[in-house]
Amino acid sequence: MAAEPTVSFADVRAAAGRLAGVVHRTPVLTSRTLNSAVGAEVFIKAENFQRIGAFKFRGAYNAAAQLRPDQLAKGIAAYSSGNHAQATALAARELGTSAVILMPQDAPRSKLEATAGYGAEIVTYDRYTEDRTALGHALAEERGLALIPPYDHPHVIAGQGTAALELLEETGPLDALLVPVGGGGLIAGSATAATALHPGIRVIGVEPEAGDDTKRSLENGARVSVPVPRTIADGQALATPGEITFPVNQRLVDSIALVSDDEIVTAMRFAFERLKIVLEPSGATPLAALLAGRVDNPPRRIGLIASGGNIDADRFTALVSG
Repeated sequence: MAAEPTVSFADVRAAAGRLAGVVHRTPVLTSRTLNSAVGAEVFIKAENFQRIGAFKFRGAYNAAAQLRPDQLAKGIAAYSSGNHAQATALAARELGTSAVILMPQDAPRSKLEATAGYGAEIVTYDRYTEDRTALGHALAEERGLALIPPYDHPHVIAGQGTAALELLEETGPLDALLVPVGGGGLIAGSATAATALHPGIRVIGVEPEAGDDTKRSLENGARVSVPVPRTIADGQALATPGEITFPVNQRLVDSIALVSDDEIVTAMRFAFERLKIVLEPSGATPLAALLAGRVDNPPRRIGLIASGGNIDADRFTALVSG
């Protein structure tokens, strides 16, 4: 018999109930200029307006809120390049506990400062020479903390899927959904929700060219690793798809589009000038794929998740003016 899905639509629905009144129900934006540019009707789920500035709070809080009281009292650990770090720190604060976060030494300064600002203790590592998963598990075990990984956890995946659930509740049926892909948690949760609501929808992931591990893995039929990506999309700079997320995406994701760093910057500039919003590089990759014509057989009605806007003013200015 086939294995049951790791995350079900019922799990996403339950997460939505758990998150009600805790997360922001972020706006869905439209633009006639964008529609004209890509020849489709586009609906943007603006998760840059989410608490901590990105979708990650949905999954972190959904997971933390389901810990046993004794686990929660001891504290939470996580590893992240930035957005999940902030999300876990805020979730811990909201639930009255503490957080210790493992972050790469070269994480954006704004994300390091924001994580510390939510009250978390930060431990750093070298993302190019050290294994963050192993370090994170060791840190949690050493201190007796509950570990909440950034994507490879059913409760995290279900929480992230509420972004797509909200989008589709507002827009009605869509022909396609574009989602950034890092470890695969957002697209796994989003695909679970989207395909349950509208079985004919195309779910399209978007990765930076330098970090095409999910695209290669889907083509290979099994997880493969790439060198740690060097891309401006730091939230998608992962080398291997998640162990839990990959089977979900293998079953539900139709294709992966790739975008260059230059195309990401073009999308960031477009979002700022025409949509009047700030997107971090990882949050702009679905828009980049649309603007650059990276989506095959472009659908008529397209939803996309702009996953975050956590970028400091100096870096944003340097990228979009460069």
